[in-house]
Amino acid sequence: MLTKRHPFVYTVTRKIARLVLSFFYKIETEVKGTLPEGGPVIILPKHQYWTDIPLVSLAFHPLLYFVAKKELFRYPLIRHYLSLLGGIPVDRGQSIRTLDSFKLLIALLRAKERIVIFPEGTYFRDQVGAGKGRLLQMILKLQEKLKLKIPFVPVGIRYEERKGWRRRVEICIGPPLFAEGESEAISLTEKVMAEISRLCRLPKQSLENQDKMLRTPNSLLPTILDKEDICQDGKKIGP
Repeated sequence: MLTKRHPFVYTVTRKIARLVLSFFYKIETEVKGTLPEGGPVIILPKHQYWTDIPLVSLAFHPLLYFVAKKELFRYPLIRHYLSLLGGIPVDRGQSIRTLDSFKLLIALLRAKERIVIFPEGTYFRDQVGAGKGRLLQMILKLQEKLKLKIPFVPVGIRYEERKGWRRRVEICIGPPLFAEGESEAISLTEKVMAEISRLCRLPKQSLENQDKMLRTPNSLLPTILDKEDICQDGKKIGP
């Protein structure tokens, strides 16, 4: 069972991160467009360094959840702490290994939470990766099931050259993007990555590396979404 995010731990950690990062970075945030007031919202930032994670938490006032690679949750104490901060471990290669995480992700979307997903899946410096759209595909399928419009918010993060001990960082939050359904997952991913490239002013990687998983049937995620007994904390959620 995954631990639920703890608002106090999240808030205190964010305050500490703001203090520590202010010594090394001059952080500037710009919002281009109108952000959704309510949820659910999917936030899709550029990924270059581990510091992207606390920087995104500082750029958005509401408390967030973060989808992260399962390797970060290897050790029990770290796993517990990351879970308290809203971390959700996901194995992109073998989804069955993180089935509970996908169930939690669905529950959070139903609860209208804001969830951060790094669409590149790993670090890309000096360029923007083609993007991995498998999770977006799942979310769009859930959107159809819930009959709602989920906004996908691209975020550009640009690190300038270091001057002295401080480095200027620009966080540029773009206008939300939308898609009608699962069939538009590939085009949505391409639009998101193009917008991230524009926001952080970095060139985009060739689309030849687009996530191939989008083009093949996924045997696990549709099964999860079709179940009516998705649970969180032992209680049935959804219809």
